[in-house]
Amino acid sequence: MLRVYYHPLSTYSQRVRIALLEKDIPAEMVEVDLPGHAQFRPEYLSKNPYGRVPAIDEDGWVLYESTAILEYLEATRPSPPLLPPDPRDRVRVAMHMKLCDLEFSGPARTILLPKRFLPRERWNLEPMEAARAKIDKHLSILEAEIRGKEYLAANRFTLADVCYAPFLQFLPTLEVTPGQAIQSWAGRIVERPSVRETRPAR
Repeated sequence: MLRVYYHPLSTYSQRVRIALLEKDIPAEMVEVDLPGHAQFRPEYLSKNPYGRVPAIDEDGWVLYESTAILEYLEATRPSPPLLPPDPRDRVRVAMHMKLCDLEFSGPARTILLPKRFLPRERWNLEPMEAARAKIDKHLSILEAEIRGKEYLAANRFTLADVCYAPFLQFLPTLEVTPGQAIQSWAGRIVERPSVRETRPAR
């Protein structure tokens, strides 16, 4: 049995939950009490020594980090596919997954964590502004990449779109103004049933 450790407000957990729905994978969902610091207790640290969600446990075999989990789910449960068959398209998906974490989701966390969970007086504005500038630059590059396309790679919904989905739903919170192509793509992604069903309450 596949057991998934997650939290409903976690954007990285949401990636895995989206993939589970898209691929119709049954799993036991185990909510980790992040506000209660359960992620730092020995029983959870044995699953993920970094004290983060998500993590999975399948018959005693443990894996953590969302992109690795996505790749494992695709490798072990390839149908319906979230990777295209063509090698060039597949590596383009891999490229976008990497760039998402480096240039978008990482900086987005710098803005989203305080905005979602801290009072304004505790916000550290300088790194938030630097993160916003990095996101703006990335989205301007991505705008040219996605212009005229429905999705990031192979003109189909893939793991690349899964990686971006939890953060695209927070574009208004990030206070960035993407180009028309990004806005159109983001609109399609955030209204996808798997994304809507897993959307955090705040």
